Amino acid sequence: MADKRDYYEVLGVSKTASEADIKKAYRSLAKKYHPDINKEKGADVKFKEVQEAYEVLSDQQKRANYDQFGHAGMDNNGFGGFGGFQSGGFEDINDIFGSFFGGGFNQSQRRQSGPRKGEDRLMQMRVDFMDAIFGKTESISLDVEEQCSVCMGSGAHSKSDIQMCPTCNGKGSVTTQQRTPFGVFQSSSVCPECQGTGKKILNKCSKCHGRGYEKKRVTVDIKIPAGIHSGQQLRVPGKGERGAQGGPNGDLYIEIVVSKHKFFQREGNHIYISVPVSAIDATLGCKIDVPTVHGDVELTIPSGTQHGTQFRLKGKGVKDLNSTNMGDQFVEVKLQVEDKISREEKELYEKLKKIQGKDSIYDRFKKAFK
Repeated sequence: MADKRDYYEVLGVSKTASEADIKKAYRSLAKKYHPDINKEKGADVKFKEVQEAYEVLSDQQKRANYDQFGHAGMDNNGFGGFGGFQSGGFEDINDIFGSFFGGGFNQSQRRQSGPRKGEDRLMQMRVDFMDAIFGKTESISLDVEEQCSVCMGSGAHSKSDIQMCPTCNGKGSVTTQQRTPFGVFQSSSVCPECQGTGKKILNKCSKCHGRGYEKKRVTVDIKIPAGIHSGQQLRVPGKGERGAQGGPNGDLYIEIVVSKHKFFQREGNHIYISVPVSAIDATLGCKIDVPTVHGDVELTIPSGTQHGTQFRLKGKGVKDLNSTNMGDQFVEVKLQVEDKISREEKELYEKLKKIQGKDSIYDRFKKAFK
């Protein structure tokens, strides 16, 4: 009991969090640590921990007991590990991953003998900063298992070579009964002869040898839309895991990771950059050519510009992914003092200092301070 973490801490929410906040946090963490996505060591343990925390905090009565008694109040709720959870938690998992993984945890679906869509795949793609702004088409190579072009996924030489499995009578599962002192227990399992297909193949397909699929190396063109952000996903239909019993392949989801730029920073559809300006130019004013993602743009620096002043270049940011709207670019002035000056420059600075006399910037500050 002492080893368990606080359930609110596990989900990253406060003790006053609403049901909606708890469910949102749970969905995010469950997807992050799900074993089908996260292959890191310990991810499965975190996944179970998140599932356990949600099972308690999503139930008003259990949450009230937990708030009052802590983990001790959960002794009678069946939490001896992941197997102790009730069906509610699995329904939420199925809701999250049902469409994403082609069926989630529906055991009856796995055992059915009809066509089933394959599970989805997830991969990451690193994209250059500028390519994410203007878009690009990138080609990638994938190993995919696609439906056999000869038998169309049946695995048989011809339709007449497919018969109903005599062991399960086409159900794909077999039921066994066991008599015990407590009564008769009945259990269902995948048919050992047809492996859940409900069919028996007399003459296998010569191309796929009864597997129903072919493994191929394919090249896929990925169109990266202009304005895409890190974390957004692109869907490639039919390039996920192979389907079963003639069912279609799942889909491939590509998560975009945008590389950082040396000078530009992006926030939403806006671009930010800092440019160095000398004290002389800031005092007298000047015109500079500012780099933007669209090329250099002339910017007027007014006389008396202070360090940290920010200027806006309208429409010089990033195109919105879902519209024609353009973001802006913001230019921040960084005053830079030369650390090495020539003798002539030093003489001029000395002359300027004499001209200012007791009216330097610091002297004015001292007067105001008094």
